Amino acid sequence: MAMISDIYGSMVFNEHTMQERLPSATYKSLLKTIKEGKPLEIEVANVVAHAMKEWAMEKGATHFTHWFQPLSGITSEKHDSFLDPCSDGRAIMSFSGKELIQGEPDASSFPSGGLRATFEARGYTAWDPTSYAFIKDEVLCIPTAFCSYTGEALDKKTPLLRSMSAIDEQANRVLALFGEPHERVVPTVGSEQEYFLISEKDYAKRQDLIMCGRTLFGYAPLKGQELEEHYFGAIRPSVNEFMKELDNELWALGVSARTKHNEVAPAQHELAPIFTNANRAIDENLLTMEKMRLLASHYGLVCLQHEKPFAGINGSGKHNNWSLSKGKTNLLEPGESPMDNLRFLVFLTGVIQAVDDYQELLRMSVASAGNDHRLGADEAPPAIISIFLGDELDAIVDALVDGHEYTNAEKVAMDLGVAVLPNFLKDNTDRNRTSPFAFTGNKFEFRMPGSAVNLSDCNMILNTAMAKSLKEFADAMGGKSGEEFEAAAIAYVKKTLAKHQRIIFNGNGYSEEWQVEAERRGLANYKTTVDALPCFVDPKSIALFEEFGVLSEIEVRSRYEVKLEKYTKLLNIEVRTMKRMVRRAFLPAINAYAAEIADSITAFKTAAPGAETSQQETLLHKLLGGIKEIDTHLQKLDSMHHAAQKMENEQEKANVYAHEIVPVMEALRAAVDSMEILVDRDMWPVPTYNDILFYV
Repeated sequence: MAMISDIYGSMVFNEHTMQERLPSATYKSLLKTIKEGKPLEIEVANVVAHAMKEWAMEKGATHFTHWFQPLSGITSEKHDSFLDPCSDGRAIMSFSGKELIQGEPDASSFPSGGLRATFEARGYTAWDPTSYAFIKDEVLCIPTAFCSYTGEALDKKTPLLRSMSAIDEQANRVLALFGEPHERVVPTVGSEQEYFLISEKDYAKRQDLIMCGRTLFGYAPLKGQELEEHYFGAIRPSVNEFMKELDNELWALGVSARTKHNEVAPAQHELAPIFTNANRAIDENLLTMEKMRLLASHYGLVCLQHEKPFAGINGSGKHNNWSLSKGKTNLLEPGESPMDNLRFLVFLTGVIQAVDDYQELLRMSVASAGNDHRLGADEAPPAIISIFLGDELDAIVDALVDGHEYTNAEKVAMDLGVAVLPNFLKDNTDRNRTSPFAFTGNKFEFRMPGSAVNLSDCNMILNTAMAKSLKEFADAMGGKSGEEFEAAAIAYVKKTLAKHQRIIFNGNGYSEEWQVEAERRGLANYKTTVDALPCFVDPKSIALFEEFGVLSEIEVRSRYEVKLEKYTKLLNIEVRTMKRMVRRAFLPAINAYAAEIADSITAFKTAAPGAETSQQETLLHKLLGGIKEIDTHLQKLDSMHHAAQKMENEQEKANVYAHEIVPVMEALRAAVDSMEILVDRDMWPVPTYNDILFYV
């Protein structure tokens, strides 16, 4: 078996490969582009392209692609071969600097929110040298940004990169006040990807899973997650083999897959990598999701990445662990004495201010039709944004705001009472799994994103909001130094924390009391996607993005339209699937079973006049009543669906889906599910939760 160190990064054109393959001057020039954001000269690009092509061909690559992230949120690629025919009938392999740095896909066939018409097809992809090129399925993949012919961003990556530039600039203004030399500041991200694995055979028999990624029907399984035995339990052999291949594939692609385990729900699992810079981390997460989906079939499995594939058990999230790094220094590291670490307090205050000021935007960034089923369901954070700091930092904030003395919390040794077990130091604070935005030692864990989401949106917003906080601090400290700066900085921290203390909550985020308390504090509580999306185009939001050059107003409005359209399109698909399954699968099965019961009653009475058939008659009445209830809900859903599809205003259509149609869908589901436990198992037309979740 190959060593991990031999596999790791073997399919990536990383810095090590660049240094081996590129002339020294070219390598140094490219490194300045990657590390410092210096412009890339075409001469340098030509040399890099040749070296990249030679390396890729040695690895078996025959094609290249500009790998980008359109507003659909997934990745896209068009494969072009290195082939360059000659006039004498031969062919050479070529790849130019121009082909490396620029591509031209059809921009009319991707979501644009009105930025491009069908006949306005030209768009451009541009090489992102800060995210390494890699080889996937014999194709050299070049991470790129994607923009329209008129220059507007049509992707997720471009605004993220802009936000990273904004936070770098403002963080360095702040660090300069502390006398620190200029060095690039980078947001870092580590994403914990949750997912389900189910049998391919069961998946193939469920039209809802195929079309919607989640089950639209299904009675609760006999056993769910109440025994708490799946979390960190022994991994099934087939799943373990899948995880091994996934690790090897990801390691070769330079993805630092570190942790894997069973999650809480049956058939649910998690993979977590080591953190890296936000741009690369998001690229790697998208690669991870793709590899999960593709490799699962090698083991007769299907990978489900929907936020809520099954009702009544935990859904899947993607925890976004965010921090700021300057070189090897984590700017959110409290140190031994956080109260005396003024730089840490300034950056911590900036995060608290950013999350409070732009809580609505953060909520909007994770809004989706799938995540609506997950948030606030006692398995994920509520739809209310709040920050958990823990006992120590909370006490520091209280001391600063109230002006009282703070005493450092001492480390406590844990003695487990068994001589052979080692003693260890207890952390100064516990973890809070109910908090949407929790400080976990030297980073913040944003727990609201759903498993299917592209993390670019939430990180773009978090970066931009943080840049705003840091800018306001730097502006307020202008011209101050030494003791004057220190006194002014402490006063600024105290004032800002007092203003934004409402966003800090260390209690149970699942409790009803918190809903009431959050409302009293004036915190936003957008329970559905359609409630959350309008804040995207609020003047306050547009002003934030324009101030830092992250998004123009037209780009903001186009993304709002794309998100609305995606929501209504997904709900339309779900409704159509639901109606089709009821008409062509469930009603025929229930009718057939009811007819069988009716025939049996007649047969019993014919064969044995006076026989007791009350049990069968009761069952028949339940089945006939269920058929009537299903038909009533089905007709209502059908009527409302057709009316909604005729609506032209996308926000109004989305409102109708969320607040009027979804409740009818839930009623129809309940009616069908109630029949599942009555109809003969062999006649039920789809695999049940018992079948799907507890496959052998």
